[in-house]
Amino acid sequence: MQFAMTQRLLLLLFCVSVVATTAAAADPLPSWNDGPTKEAIVGFVEKVTKNGSPDFVPESQRIATFDNDGTLWAEQPVYFQLFYAIDQVKKKASDHPEWKTEEPFASVLKGDMKGVIDSGKEGLMKILAATHANMTAEEFRSNVSEWLKTARHPKTNRPFNEMIYQPQLELLEYLRANGFKTFIVSGGGVDFMRVFAEETYGIPPDQVVGTSLKAKYEVRDGKPVIIKLPEINLVDDKEGKPVGIHQYIGQRPIFVAGNSDGDYQMLEWATAGKGPRFGIILHHTDGKREWAYDRDSHIGQLNKGLDDAGKKGWTVIDMQKDWKVVFPVDKP
Repeated sequence: MQFAMTQRLLLLLFCVSVVATTAAAADPLPSWNDGPTKEAIVGFVEKVTKNGSPDFVPESQRIATFDNDGTLWAEQPVYFQLFYAIDQVKKKASDHPEWKTEEPFASVLKGDMKGVIDSGKEGLMKILAATHANMTAEEFRSNVSEWLKTARHPKTNRPFNEMIYQPQLELLEYLRANGFKTFIVSGGGVDFMRVFAEETYGIPPDQVVGTSLKAKYEVRDGKPVIIKLPEINLVDDKEGKPVGIHQYIGQRPIFVAGNSDGDYQMLEWATAGKGPRFGIILHHTDGKREWAYDRDSHIGQLNKGLDDAGKKGWTVIDMQKDWKVVFPVDKP
């Protein structure tokens, strides 16, 4: 009798374990806390992918676009691409003695980040031209790849490509598993992001749209190459994002994600289309696991988007409340 009861108890425990394991495996977003945000995302995906649903969207129209800085990976204390550019200025400084007194290079060499930021768009364009142009596309890709192997974030000491958001990785995979084609549409440099986007996010180079320099074709030493020029081709930020999507993707996305007012126009344009649309804004509310910032931030300022999200029907992700973990290295 006792033996039979023990067997039944073990069988019951086994069944409970199997059910719990199956339920966990069925959860497409395990790093997201249960609640309205997660429910809204899953509900949207289910209704646009279910055959017979009045909101069904064919796979060819399931386009999802994500900002990168502050949406897929961190962006504090400054954009990570700027860290790359600063390191390149220091690397090239011996060939440019004039940089010791010429701004913004003088501020870079002195480690004066405030001076670099205060140089504004003009100063940043000078840094961009000095570190991203007048080289072949292959040379640039190699430089970025080597930098990513050794560069570390100044606060966490982690490689920059570990400063990515685990919940967003799950969201990208969940969308792709349901027939979505996922794109990066970012103010960051397109050639910079294409170096790591596929390995990091599962997004191939042809699905990355970003700020770009003009380029030209040349034959050097008998070898055909693409040369990056010190002239802006597209600034893929604010009003430039819908333009970039139109020019390089050719379809208005039905799912769009951003984190700042630099993404406002992309969200506004995408969600104004016909049929079911879903816009999300990542609100950086977690000052312990990441950074807490919004309206007054020097990076990733979120003001108008936060004010208008409700009336526009956009879902705001509260990082502190909605995410169990932030970075992959934090997973239990």
